[in-house]
Amino acid sequence: MHHTVNVNGRLLDLSSPVVMGILNATPDSFFSGSRVQTEHEIARRADEIIAQGGAIIDVGAFSTRPGAAEVCEEEEMVRLRHALSIVRRQQPDAVVSVDTFRPDVARMAVEEFGAAIINDVSEGGGADGALRASFIPGAEVPPMFQMVARLQVPYVLMSVRATVEEMLLAFAREVGQLRTLGVNDIILDPGFGFGKDLDQNYAVMARLSDLHALRLPILVGVSRKSMITRVLGGGPAEALNATTALHAVALMQGAHVLRVHDVREAVEACRIVGRLRECAPGNGPQITRFCVNEN
Repeated sequence: MHHTVNVNGRLLDLSSPVVMGILNATPDSFFSGSRVQTEHEIARRADEIIAQGGAIIDVGAFSTRPGAAEVCEEEEMVRLRHALSIVRRQQPDAVVSVDTFRPDVARMAVEEFGAAIINDVSEGGGADGALRASFIPGAEVPPMFQMVARLQVPYVLMSVRATVEEMLLAFAREVGQLRTLGVNDIILDPGFGFGKDLDQNYAVMARLSDLHALRLPILVGVSRKSMITRVLGGGPAEALNATTALHAVALMQGAHVLRVHDVREAVEACRIVGRLRECAPGNGPQITRFCVNEN
């Protein structure tokens, strides 16, 4: 299915998968190798993402890893202003997304720095929704949805639901709310690692293609996460190979965006799976189900 999103007046074509490179302006992201704080580190990371083939620079300043220190809104804004000013100077033409669940932080990033995409890990529900799967079905329209409608930028709607069935029901309702508010460009993120135990993460991956029922682009963020390290052992620093394996699985089920720490490797996965699709009968291969065994 052909998808595009409007980023600052330009169409970003998602008919071939693209890579979103992570730029963590935090001191406590779960993967220490991704943390950048000094001007030099931020500039180097922005350049690296683009040089290695990334299509989007995703800038965040609030770690959502379990046990991370709470960061107030003012501190998040300070960190983001610092990082975004450097990214904009270093890569003025880059598509930048802001990774935040706070509406006013999103507004600042869009209005002051031209951020083109809001990447919200909370399913519209704020800090509590970001860290637990309890955003109440049928609740009033979340403030973040209203802010996205005001700003008229593409929105990554991430699920904190545990199963594909729950996810589809919630996504359908939330997409309806967003459409009613006038939001045109919506990207779905199944939310690996949020509101799901280990088996549920793999069950969602096994059925990722079911999300195409909503006819919207899909973003996958599994890079170096604990769903890998809890199976294989080790820590995030040892999880690149398995991350690439999961990226291939996601791409073969039709993922449109990969959110990653390791841009070059993800771009290579996109190219290899793209080549498979070009050469396979019927533009395959298609994977719709996997048998998952955690024993």
